Amino acid sequence: MDVLELMDEWGPEKVVCVSDRRTGMRGVLVIDNTARGMGKGGTRMSPNVTVAEIARLARVMTWKWAGVDLFFGGAKAGIAFDPSSPGKEAALRAFARKLSNEVPREYVLGLDMGLTERDAAVVQDELSDRGAMMGAPAQLGGLPYDELGVTGFGVAEVADELMALRGKRVAVQGFGAVGAAAAKRFAELGAVVVAVSSVHGALVDADGLDVARLLKLREEFGDLAVEEYGGVRSELGAELRAPCDVLVPAALQDVIDADLAGELDTTLVVEGANLPTSAAAQEVLAARGITVVPDFIANAGGVVAAAFGMDARYSPFPVNPATVLDAVSSKLRANAAHVIAEARNRGTTTHVAARALAQERVLAAMKLKGRVA
Repeated sequence: MDVLELMDEWGPEKVVCVSDRRTGMRGVLVIDNTARGMGKGGTRMSPNVTVAEIARLARVMTWKWAGVDLFFGGAKAGIAFDPSSPGKEAALRAFARKLSNEVPREYVLGLDMGLTERDAAVVQDELSDRGAMMGAPAQLGGLPYDELGVTGFGVAEVADELMALRGKRVAVQGFGAVGAAAAKRFAELGAVVVAVSSVHGALVDADGLDVARLLKLREEFGDLAVEEYGGVRSELGAELRAPCDVLVPAALQDVIDADLAGELDTTLVVEGANLPTSAAAQEVLAARGITVVPDFIANAGGVVAAAFGMDARYSPFPVNPATVLDAVSSKLRANAAHVIAEARNRGTTTHVAARALAQERVLAAMKLKGRVA
């Protein structure tokens, strides 16, 4: 896709492509819209990263920041590199150097797929700036998002706000950082997790899975936890079709199309991943009376935590994790309820209502700054 084809009335404002012959690193930064503040968003590393993908995710960040009414702008970055390669650190350092004009003045990196807390420390070291990337280990004054599981925690809090979870059945697609943290919080809130999945298959048990055991296996075996759990494994996709009260797609984008939406046996869908449902699927789900909490509302726990990190990034005092989790819970619960009510009032899907609210906030900022008439 031609980069110019990505541009519309909202952005992106800047697309920076970088490469490094020595390491083989190729990367892109997309700053989508900064009307409400400087660019802030995650950075992912995957061999299949594309400019169009990062631009799409940067737009989600624009709506996510505006959706939770926090004053940063939408941005995203990606590195086309294998995160399991022994050359990962060298590629990451090359990426940081190439973006030293933009980071951290125009964009602050965050953790996303393929990057860890140690990688955040590496970027901070390469640019000699604690403010260059959020998510560094606590030993370096960072707020350890993955350890706290803020995104998954927020997903479960949203579900509990809309449906008291005790005794309810929950299916979670994906058992990475978001899915695992969500499953943990669901269990704490009294829900019964009946299905989880990873790239290695799905586990489905109507009587409930042992979440504590799964989490322990994940610590030891990573994605292989589903295999190590034992029992009968199902093909991928079975977790999405499992009868449940709450379905959490927390793996990849574009996993629920209109056909699958017609088959889901659930009451509530809480989008843990970015962009898991198509617009057509959202219409089908709405017509079937299935409530959907949009991605940039449901999985905004990470941005709430990032806002705390941005506020304290040059402070010598650590951020209190309990304060962050309390803020994630209160902010996301209130926001989800507001979006559901707005969708009913406007007679639209929840995605349309949430996006309209975010767009109104961004447009107001653009007008105040003279960026539009």
